[in-house]
Amino acid sequence: MIIERNIQVLPEVAANSLLLKTWVAKNESIDEITINHIEILKRSIDARQRIVKINLKIQVFVNEDYTPVSLIAPKYVDVTNAKSIVIIGSGPAGLFAALKLIEKGIKPIILERGKDIKSRRRDLAAINKEHIVNEDSNYCFGEGGAGTYSDGKLYTRSKKRGDVQKILELLVFHGATPSILVDAHPHIGTNKLPNIIKNIRTTILNYGGEVHFNTRVTDIQIKNNEVIGIATENGKFFNCTKVILATGHSARDIFRLLHSKNILIEAKPFALGVRVEHPQQLIDQIQYSCSDRGLYLPPAPYSIVKQVNHRGVYSFCMCPGGIIAPCATSPGEVVTNGWSPSKRNMSTANSGIVVELKPEDFNAFSKEGPLAAMEFQKQVEQQAWVTAGKSQQVPAQLLADFTKGKQSAAIPKTSYQPGTTSVELGSVLPSFIYKALQNGFIQFGKSMKGYLTNEAVVHAPESRTSSPVRIPRNPVTLEHVTIKGLYPCGEGAGYAGGIISAAIDGEKCAEQCAIKL
Repeated sequence: MIIERNIQVLPEVAANSLLLKTWVAKNESIDEITINHIEILKRSIDARQRIVKINLKIQVFVNEDYTPVSLIAPKYVDVTNAKSIVIIGSGPAGLFAALKLIEKGIKPIILERGKDIKSRRRDLAAINKEHIVNEDSNYCFGEGGAGTYSDGKLYTRSKKRGDVQKILELLVFHGATPSILVDAHPHIGTNKLPNIIKNIRTTILNYGGEVHFNTRVTDIQIKNNEVIGIATENGKFFNCTKVILATGHSARDIFRLLHSKNILIEAKPFALGVRVEHPQQLIDQIQYSCSDRGLYLPPAPYSIVKQVNHRGVYSFCMCPGGIIAPCATSPGEVVTNGWSPSKRNMSTANSGIVVELKPEDFNAFSKEGPLAAMEFQKQVEQQAWVTAGKSQQVPAQLLADFTKGKQSAAIPKTSYQPGTTSVELGSVLPSFIYKALQNGFIQFGKSMKGYLTNEAVVHAPESRTSSPVRIPRNPVTLEHVTIKGLYPCGEGAGYAGGIISAAIDGEKCAEQCAIKL
């Protein structure tokens, strides 16, 4: 007999198979000796009450043998000599589009402006230590895209967009821990992702696909409103009639290229703000209502949203046990983001706290047309660079000081490796964003007692929350509305917001390409 139950237990019980077995036997009135196995299907934390509990969905095998379920290997075929489709970008959208094409018997040719996983590390070190930004190889550009070195959160609300479980299984097939199939908010970790991305590349190559690094696209050639080829900076030219454009939310040169060729694009509102860092222990105390979370609870996350003057002010990409990283993609700008290792065992927690933007906020850049939101974003990043002394040091302010408009006398060392510069952040952020954040943080402090403190440090700006441009496409065929053979895809096109949703969108675009091919 196999019994399926939804139960709620203490963290130490959820973490120990013997204790869990005893708990189930007692609460289900089952002889413990007859329980051969308990399989955890889903796991989440309930911290709403003073005593934190773990929600589990379990299968209990009573007098029943348990056979572990093996993942079914994807049905890939050799596409060495098959028809091909070009994919621009090797982030989640591009990589999962490539895997789907191989599954469909089509050869993917990936063009990536940046470097491979291993080579990319040197450029990340150069940003952190020498404040040198390589425009083609940084936290956003290179094999795996922005996701590779920026945390690896896999939670998505995009359940209706596609098969989330299949994406998770493909990640496990390529080396991710099976726990991501169970956890309500799955997370891989920046230290684990690179090897998984490398394994995906190996699969693509082994089945006949191509991956070209250091290959920045400089032109998408069009004839009679149809794609006919791709030109690159290194002189290579790829004849093609189908292109999946999966360049990510920071590829400003691609947005400018499309606009210069009169290919329809649109300005898209996004969110912009700051990244705030607290001691992780403080967040644990607030969220778990205890002085010490103990051995069985993970570092606590938080998610919070408030309305300020008819704008949303909310947490974004919260990283428990993580660090803040420099994510500029061009010299002369400062950009922050956050990530956590797989164990989330750093002493600090950070989160983007951002303000909802609206189309009218970009009116000062109206002459830029569909690039107005992008230029707004760029101006804030460049202002941060100037204010911080024209380096990758980040303008910073203590949190309580931030709400009072007071420059902090000194900034303690934070996880942001290039360092900080004490600045009154009203000199960096547009006034309406600054005031909304001040009000928002005050409201946060009322909801999370202890949050509003000078133990926390505000870093500015957090500006790459999503693409400032949308590339319109047919909702059924996913082809660009005016250019045949061009398939805008993923975050950069405005149709995804994270690893999972981008991967799903990549698969969908690949399927539509395959139908047309």
